[in-house]
Amino acid sequence: MSNEVWIVDDDDSIRWVLERALQREAIAVRAFGRADECLAALGAGPPRVLVSDIRMPGGSGIDLLASFRERAPATPVIIMTAYADLESAVAAFQNGAFEYLPKPFDLPAAVDLVRRALEESRREPAADGAPLGDVEMLGRASAMQEVFRAIGRLSASSATVLITGASGTGKELVARALHRHSPRAEGPFVALNTSAIPRDLLESELFGHERGAFTGALQMRRGRFEQAAGGTLFLDEIGDMPAALQTRLLRVLSNNPFYRVGGHEPLTADVRVIAATHQDLEERVRAGEFREDLLHRLDVIRLRLPRLCERREDITMLARHFMRRSARDNGIAPKVLADDALAALTGFDWPGNVRQLENVCNWLTVMAPAQVVTAKDLPPEIRRAARSAASGDEGAAVPAAPAAPPPSADWSTMLGDAVARRLATPDGETEAGELMAALTRDFEAAVLRAALAHTAGRRIEAARLLGIGRNTISRKIADLGLDESE
Repeated sequence: MSNEVWIVDDDDSIRWVLERALQREAIAVRAFGRADECLAALGAGPPRVLVSDIRMPGGSGIDLLASFRERAPATPVIIMTAYADLESAVAAFQNGAFEYLPKPFDLPAAVDLVRRALEESRREPAADGAPLGDVEMLGRASAMQEVFRAIGRLSASSATVLITGASGTGKELVARALHRHSPRAEGPFVALNTSAIPRDLLESELFGHERGAFTGALQMRRGRFEQAAGGTLFLDEIGDMPAALQTRLLRVLSNNPFYRVGGHEPLTADVRVIAATHQDLEERVRAGEFREDLLHRLDVIRLRLPRLCERREDITMLARHFMRRSARDNGIAPKVLADDALAALTGFDWPGNVRQLENVCNWLTVMAPAQVVTAKDLPPEIRRAARSAASGDEGAAVPAAPAAPPPSADWSTMLGDAVARRLATPDGETEAGELMAALTRDFEAAVLRAALAHTAGRRIEAARLLGIGRNTISRKIADLGLDESE
């Protein structure tokens, strides 16, 4: 094994930047533009560390990784990719990658990663595998990359996992990904939302019942544990499980047999349990509402999913993905999100998280009137949030609008009466020469005051409502002295 670090990437700039950064750290480097060139050089001996792009000519980084696992299993391989999807991360880890480095990356962090790989160059390779399924999860944010890494590292495991996160963050998607990329992938995935089942029926849902066990039990029914045998049982909203069932679940997780409701025959099921909750289980333990021993049994490995507002850099990518998928599902051409719409979506706090974003994209696909979706096409709550954010930047104080006239008032008649009165004054003849300019000034001031009061001082929104430009409204506000306090 040589002391070199090999870099394989068809992007000249990536190769150049990494080469120079590693050379400055006195690390020997050799670079290749194609995967097949790297494989040809492997015949003379492997490097200490391989850093490879995932998509390039002459073979993919995953194929290259598989070749290294076969011919140079002691070489740590770092996979780089500009494609921020779950499948890339899982494929990298399942094929034995040392680490997964999404582009664009922080150069000092990349150098530190290479140093770690050099220090652990004799680490045992991970189990081989292959990516499965269509793209289900996307995310460039560091918090989501950590989730992808965890799923990849768990791909050869059947350990119990506890997924935490707010509603709508995608807990069931993660559970399905854990199942799909596990040794149990060929078995069933059975999901049960414990908060959606009446308490008196939940025991039967979990463990099944015998015929005649209770009124309405006309035949034997297998429970979710039996249905999930050989696969994965996903228990969503585990924090809402009644205390009596918590005890029964703890016994089953402790490898004890269970009984159907009304049954006497002990049953066992080879099931991997993945639980999820949006609640603080530690707080529920302190409140006496959740068993501490059950928490420890479930919390073998914990994955926390970030709120969407914690990963704003992913919103544009997710929104475009959902728009394309919604268009496909509805059999229509995908609509395009304009820059102002994307800015408003990115700035919104998304209390319903990814689920809410997906619902909004489905709504826009059906309801937006044009092929290009602009900010004015967004749901009202997102438009209001965008206007509120914009007002913080523009923030000029404006006088309150005058009280609205009675609904029956005709403003043009009132204006005519006002002109007649002013012409009839002793100075009316003198004023007449300047009357049009004065009235125009008063008219514009009144219109601007009303529009700015309506938008709470947000000039861009007021300009849009009046059909004038932003520069025009700013100039008129200055000319009319509306910036001055009264």
